Amino acid sequence: MEDMPGDAVSPKGGATRREILAAGAALALTVAAGVPALADDAAAPVLRYGASEPFSLEGLAAVARDLAGRPYEPTPVRYAEQLEAIDYDAFQKISFRPEAAVFSDGTYPIQLFHLGRYFKQPVRMYRVEAGAAQEILFDPDLFLYGDSPALKNLPRDLGFAGFRVMGRKGGNDWLAFLGAAYFRSSGQLDQYGLSARGLAIDVALPKPEEFPRFTSFWFEEPADGSDKVIIYALMDSPSCAGAFRITCIKDGSVATDVSTALYPRTPIQRFGVAPLTSMFWFSPSARRTAWDWRPQIHDSDGLALWTGSGERIWRPLNNPPNVQTSSFVDDAVKGFGLLQRERRFDQYEDDGVFYDKRPSVWIEPKGDWGRGMVQLVEIPTDDEIHDNVVAYWVPEKPVTAGSEWRFDYRITWNADEPYPPILGRVVATRAGIGGVPGQPRPANQKKFVVDFAGGPLDALKKSDKVIPVVTLPKGEAINPYALQVVGTRTWRAFFDIPEEGHDPVEIRLYLSLEGKPLTETWLFQFIPESVG
Repeated sequence: MEDMPGDAVSPKGGATRREILAAGAALALTVAAGVPALADDAAAPVLRYGASEPFSLEGLAAVARDLAGRPYEPTPVRYAEQLEAIDYDAFQKISFRPEAAVFSDGTYPIQLFHLGRYFKQPVRMYRVEAGAAQEILFDPDLFLYGDSPALKNLPRDLGFAGFRVMGRKGGNDWLAFLGAAYFRSSGQLDQYGLSARGLAIDVALPKPEEFPRFTSFWFEEPADGSDKVIIYALMDSPSCAGAFRITCIKDGSVATDVSTALYPRTPIQRFGVAPLTSMFWFSPSARRTAWDWRPQIHDSDGLALWTGSGERIWRPLNNPPNVQTSSFVDDAVKGFGLLQRERRFDQYEDDGVFYDKRPSVWIEPKGDWGRGMVQLVEIPTDDEIHDNVVAYWVPEKPVTAGSEWRFDYRITWNADEPYPPILGRVVATRAGIGGVPGQPRPANQKKFVVDFAGGPLDALKKSDKVIPVVTLPKGEAINPYALQVVGTRTWRAFFDIPEEGHDPVEIRLYLSLEGKPLTETWLFQFIPESVG
């Protein structure tokens, strides 16, 4: 585990993490709102296109490779003063005219986002058909504008900020790209939550974090008429350029199949592949800042791992007092994800943002990614508006300038992980004061209560001798035992640990019967003085 300074600033005078996350919050509210079209008597707008040019994924990879061989040049911001005036309220008054959508007559129309205070750098958009691409030209007639003074007399060559993919026959949007190299899906439960990213560079190091951005997008409908949308993207940053192909499939849940070709300009110390960014404020197991009226607040409540050896691990999230980086070394990882397992509304009591419906997002590598590690970064927060959790894969081999890195993987946006373990799963983690009720409480002792359900637990009887196997870095757990919760098939493990010093303590737990594991491994990072 490592500590780092709080707010990292990107090179070349770029955005800070706080500014990037503020933009992400604007995205969440914008796409969730589903701004309706306003009444307007103007003639239906028509998309205008530039000249046609050949296009292919390998051609895009060649562009990225060439880009990485030259000094980085950020996309210039034009009309900065006018864009600064388009604040959140003004931005909300702008709506794209749905009849002008890309693929307006197709299965999934694509609507474009306007520039504003949080999205000042324009992104180029193209339509691909039969191996040729044409740029989509900005036209203010594609948008309906409200009555804000900031929306008067805007330049006619402003540019676009991003886009969102709409549902069938005027349905809600279900996929959005807006800001840096972030994208989100509302998933199976139709509620936006955490974000995926193109690449994470130098997260949680004692130097500035870098935020790559998608500078151009290409949209294509499959030639075979299948029910998909294909999105290509060019990514660029001071340290790396890359080409992406993202095939988007909506069939109950949402899957995005990603193929990447990445070309570092410089050596990169922490090369975060398939990154996910989420928010965790507090839960029953982490109540250090729990002064809010709601029982718990988070987009995700844990990191799930499926290791190359087949072990299934559940790591509940924390809101630590200092930035913490946890590394899970593995060979040929089968998958990982940030999940929202708690699905009961009464555990959140929020009917405005519906944390109980936030998607669980799972990364499934295609092919062997070799040796490396899944890293989990947890950043302190005192509010729900800040994304403070990042998870990604870091290859073991050094990332050098001029090298090429190719990764293929599937991102599933679902209510649950797509490959749940056949063993019992963790369904609740609670922590509090140690000892036994009604007896003098021992000083500096914490109690953990962990619930498991499913798998072989469903066939057990109350009388079965289920044993909690607890492992601590040093010493032993105090009074560990397990029992079946009355009236259920859920099994509950209890144990205490001494609270000594200030360093985080890694605790491992699983349930066993006659020496055989019954459950996945609960892996918890206990931070002294964070519970009770």
